[in-house]
Amino acid sequence: MAATLSPTLSAVSVLHPKRFTSKYFIQCCENPISESVKLTDSNGLATFPEKNALRWSAAKVPPPRPRRIILVRHGQSEGNLDESVYTRVADPKIALTEKGRAEAEECGKMIKELIEQDKVDNWKVYFYVSPYRRTLETLKNLARPFERSRIAGLREEPRLREQDFGNFQDREKMRLEKSIRMLYGRFFYRFPNGESAADVYDRITGFRETLRSDIDVGRFQPPGQRNPNMNLVIVSHGLTLRVFLMRWYKWTVGQFEGLNNLCNGKALVMEKGYGGRYSLLVHHTEEELREFGLTDDMLIDQEWQKFARPGELNYDCPTMNSFFTHFDDECSTDPS
Repeated sequence: MAATLSPTLSAVSVLHPKRFTSKYFIQCCENPISESVKLTDSNGLATFPEKNALRWSAAKVPPPRPRRIILVRHGQSEGNLDESVYTRVADPKIALTEKGRAEAEECGKMIKELIEQDKVDNWKVYFYVSPYRRTLETLKNLARPFERSRIAGLREEPRLREQDFGNFQDREKMRLEKSIRMLYGRFFYRFPNGESAADVYDRITGFRETLRSDIDVGRFQPPGQRNPNMNLVIVSHGLTLRVFLMRWYKWTVGQFEGLNNLCNGKALVMEKGYGGRYSLLVHHTEEELREFGLTDDMLIDQEWQKFARPGELNYDCPTMNSFFTHFDDECSTDPS
């Protein structure tokens, strides 16, 4: 299903090969890049030093940013196995199946294996989790491979809950509503007595600001500690995680609607790049991200994210070039 990779994008991958195979991650359910980046070239970048000046005094250095943010979709639930469960069990109370518990534990093993590839002694994990039963059960099983000394803590976060589809759903009515949603648009369609993806976007925006604040002050670390080998794990739901990525990377509505759902018990890894920002291309391949639904423009931006520093802006944003088509006319009339 993936399009042929652009030569330049493939070349960049050869220069920076993956350190760890990710076949246990980023599995999706049904449902042109510029020249190689030069770290010394500031073209297209804008920094905002006043942000750091306001946040940190000259005598205070910000804590190290976590090495990774790992997004995990819950394991198979009773509702994934049998849609009729939603008609008699409240959505927040739907449990995992036996298969879902096994998927969660296997995902935990893969995350631990990934972190151990760093070959450092002081690594830890900190969890954020949706309060729904299936996500809490996922976390309990996902955490089994981790020793107590490796777990820095956890926070139950209601803003990470699933999209609200309404209370005790009527099975046939929901099938009709979902077919209407495909006509109306997956992002803006609001379920009766429920939410649209746009509503989820609003609450995820609030969570993102909380998360950024936690990162900036090192809230998940004990007082006085400055561990650069912290890994954040967010256990949530398919649509919620797609919206989180949309909000984090400022993807458009059209780009969001082209994304596929992660399979149950699978993960996406946002890893810190060379400049300190988080990119999906540090861990994952272009092929994997295309399968998830990323377009050429999104992949180009992820490559930029891999080298950029926090506070920088990408003035060569490919989305801008594809939106404002008159740029081509300007280029054709440029005497240089």
